[in-house]
Amino acid sequence: MKNYYSRLLAASAVILSILLIVLGIILGQFFHLFAEDIDPAIQQKYWVFLLFTLALVFVVMMFVMAKLLQQYVQPIDHFTDVAHQLAQGNYIVRAHREDGQMNQQLTSAINQIARNLQENSTLRTMEQERLKTLISSIGSSLLMFGRQGAVNLVNRVYEETFHKSSEELIGRTYKDIGLPADIEREIEAIFLTEEKRSFQSKVYLDDGLCHLEVYGAPVIGENGNWLGIVIILHDITELIRLEQVRKDFVANVSHELKTPVTSIKGFSEMLLDGVVEDAAIKREFLEIMYKESNRLQLLIEDLLHLSSMERGSFEITRRPVDLMDVIGQSVKIVQTKLQDKDMKIVLEAPESLLIQADHDRLVQVMVNLLNNAVAYSQGGTVITISIQEVSGSVSIAVTDQGIGIMPSELPRLFERFYRIDRARSRESGGTGLGLAIVKHIIEAHQGTVTVDSEVGTGTTFILQLPLKEEIK
Repeated sequence: MKNYYSRLLAASAVILSILLIVLGIILGQFFHLFAEDIDPAIQQKYWVFLLFTLALVFVVMMFVMAKLLQQYVQPIDHFTDVAHQLAQGNYIVRAHREDGQMNQQLTSAINQIARNLQENSTLRTMEQERLKTLISSIGSSLLMFGRQGAVNLVNRVYEETFHKSSEELIGRTYKDIGLPADIEREIEAIFLTEEKRSFQSKVYLDDGLCHLEVYGAPVIGENGNWLGIVIILHDITELIRLEQVRKDFVANVSHELKTPVTSIKGFSEMLLDGVVEDAAIKREFLEIMYKESNRLQLLIEDLLHLSSMERGSFEITRRPVDLMDVIGQSVKIVQTKLQDKDMKIVLEAPESLLIQADHDRLVQVMVNLLNNAVAYSQGGTVITISIQEVSGSVSIAVTDQGIGIMPSELPRLFERFYRIDRARSRESGGTGLGLAIVKHIIEAHQGTVTVDSEVGTGTTFILQLPLKEEIK
C-alpha cells in the first residue's frame, strides 16, 4: 500500500490515455465515413483539431483526477506509512491533520492509537525494569525454567554465586547447567507433580562448601496456564555455621563444667563418708577442691564477661592511658609464672606512649596474651613485647618462642573454648575463653587483633589500636 497515490495516478493516466485513444479512433472513423468528399486540407485541420482537443481533455482530466486522488487517496499513503511505523514499534510517530471531516476523524483515531501504544510500551518497559531490578535485588539465587525445562530467567545473585553468566545458562535445560543431583531430582519432581517443594542441599563451590535452602514452585499464568517452574536458592551457610557454633558452645560448656563439679563432688563425698582419715590426704583433697572451685569460678566469670560483651551491654571507659604502665602492671601479674618456668620478657617500646583506652581492659588483654605465651612455651625462652606507632595507630606485638599453631587452626583461634592443646591448657588453669575475650575488648576499642604463627618457632599476636578515640 506504500505510494498508493503515485501508482493510482499513473494507472489513471494510462487508463485515460487508452480511453482517449479509443475515442479518437471512433471519432476518426465517423469523420472518415461522412467526410470523404471534403478537401484534404480541411481533413488535416480536422485531425489536428481532434488531436489537440483530445490532448486538452487528457490534461484537464488528469488535473481533475490528480486533485481527486490527492484529496481522497493520497492520505491513504500517509496513514499507511504511519500504521507501518506503528507496527514496527515506532510509537512516537503521529499522523498529520488533513482536510475533510473523514480524514480528520481517521487522523485523530490513528494518533489516539499511537498514544495508547506509546503509553502501554512505556508502562511495559517500566514494569520490566522494576521486575528486573526486583529479581536482581533478591538476596537469593533465582532460576526460572520454561515448560520444556529450559532456563529462561536467571538473576545476578545466581551468576555471582555459581560463577556462570546468563549467556551460558539461558536456553539450556536444568540437567545441563551443573546443578547438584539432588536439586535436579527435585526439579524433575516439581515438573511431574506441579506442587511446591522445599528442601536443603549442599554445593561445593570455589569458596568452599555452601549450604542451600531450596524452594521450588510451579508458575501459573493468569488464565491458569502452566508456564514452568521457579527455583529459589537461599544461602544458609552462615546459619548452619552459627548453629554448629551454638552446639559446640553448649557441648564445651557442659564438658568444662562437668570436670570441676565431678572432682568437687567426688572428693567431698569421700570426706563426708569418713573414708579418708589421714590429715595430709584430707588437706590434699581440700586443696584440689579449692583449685577446682577457683577454676569453676574463673569459668563462670569469663562466661559472664563474654555474654555481657556479646549482648552489647559491655562498655569501656576511655581516658588517657600510658601503654608502658599497662605493660608493667601486666608483667607483674604474670611474674610468678615467668619465674616458675625461668622465662623473661623483652620490651621494645618508647619510654611513654599515651592512647585513649580503658586501662583495666587493656591489662586484661595483655595478661591473657602473656599467660598464653607462658603456657605454650618451653622453660628458659623469651617473650618479646614490641610497641610502635604506625600512621595514627599503635601496634602492640606479643611474640613467644613456643610450639606454634598449625595454619589450619588459625581461623578458629578466637572461638570460645577452642584449644590447640587441651591438656596443657587445663594444666595452666585456662578456660578456653581468653582469646575470645581479647578479641571482643580490642574490637570495642575499634581495633583489630591478628595472629601469625609457625609451628615449632613461635606465635605473634598483633594488636592494632587507634591513638585517639574514634567518634561513631
